[in-house]
Formats: sequence, structure tokens, C-alpha cells
Amino acid sequence: MDRIQKLIAQAGICSRRKAEEYIKEGRVKLNGRPVGLGDKADPNKDIITVDGERVYFQKKKSFRYIMLNKPRGYVTSMSDELDRRVVTDLLEGVNERVYPVGRLDRNTEGLLLFTNDGNFANDIMHPSRHVSKTYRVTVRPDINDEQLVALSEGVVIDGKKTAPATVIVLEKQQGRVVLQITIHEGRNRQVRKMCEAVGLEVARLKRTSVGPLKLGMLQPGDWRDLKPDELRAIRTAITKKQDKQ
Repeated sequence: MDRIQKLIAQAGICSRRKAEEYIKEGRVKLNGRPVGLGDKADPNKDIITVDGERVYFQKKKSFRYIMLNKPRGYVTSMSDELDRRVVTDLLEGVNERVYPVGRLDRNTEGLLLFTNDGNFANDIMHPSRHVSKTYRVTVRPDINDEQLVALSEGVVIDGKKTAPATVIVLEKQQGRVVLQITIHEGRNRQVRKMCEAVGLEVARLKRTSVGPLKLGMLQPGDWRDLKPDELRAIRTAITKKQDKQ
């Protein structure tokens, strides 16, 4: 017997966090009855449905772990009611139903992970794991020491102070500065909001790594499966974070 949100994630329907949202919204039923977050089920005996569609469980599931270089102009979603371009449109040739791990906003580019392994997705996204994310950020017009210190030590966004970040100045030109910012949280539009909070305009934002996974030379719009050593590295990083808690 496992919690229903975990079973839905394991079936590759969505992440565990998203499954919890579905449960709260009353979209999940167990043997025809609405469920709560603490409810458990036996996948070999019980019938779980999401929006009326039965969730099927396979004893042996082929998991995919994919890295995409998301271009600007794409929405991180499986579909979009405004008919905007979505990131899954770029996964040509992927037959499994994979979903994005976390999100990048429409105008942010760079490394975005996809999987049908709900436990893996949950480990990457869960706030307690503190998986680092590194961004290359072009800001205008310039940056001073006070702003650098504020970004590094934490600024208040959405009523809460951000955790300390690593901020490195990569390049300075007239009217623009390129920064490398590494954060250990996953708050909505966090890097943009951090920069805006200290009076900087973000001209370009690109995620270059998630934990030990690096975008490298992958071209915008292209994707590839994670290599075995990359998968081992990110899982090791997650395990080490867990051991420190």
C-alpha cells in the first residue's frame, strides 16, 4: 500500500507534487470515490482514476531521463490553452509520456529536465533537497558591490528572504553585466525577482546546470537522454543532501 500521489507519479502521469494538486482539486478517485492526500491504495487491486481516466500500473516500467536546451518563447507545460508553443513540442521522437521537472518561464532558456519517473522528479524539485541550479544572467545597466552582496546574502521576494546564493561577475561591458548565479531553492521566477529586487533589469536568463548536470554544447531546441554517469551523479547529489538533513 502506497500513498495515491506516489502511485500516480510512479505511473508517469505527472510529478508527485502535481498529483497532490489534482487530489486537492478533487480530480482523483479511488474505486469511484474522491481521495485525500493521506489515502493509500494497492495498485494490484484498487482502481485509481484522474479526471475519469484510469491509471494503469506496470510492474516493469521503462524510465526516460531527458535534458532539453529550452529556447526562449516556449511555455513549460504539456499543453497551453492560449495556443502558445510548449516545450513538449520539441521532444520529437520521444514515445514515452514524459513531463518537465520543474519549470522555466517563457523568456528563460537553458537546461530543462524531463522524465516519467515520478520519484526522480520529486527528488529534484522538493525544497528539502536543495538541488543547486546555476544561471547565466545578463543584467543592465551595471552592478555595484552593494547589489552583489545583497544577491549573495539574500533579498526579500514575495515577502520571504532568499537563501544565500553564489554570485560571480563573468563579464562587464558598457551598459551590461554578465553574472553567474547559483541558487539552492526553486521559487517561482526566483532569479529574475532577485535581480529586480536590487534594481537590475534582466536582459537574458539561461539555466546552465542543475546539480552536477551541465547543459554543455547542447544546441537550443535540441534534447538528449541523460548518460548513465550523469544519472548516477545527480542521484548521488540528491542522496548526499538527504544524508545531511
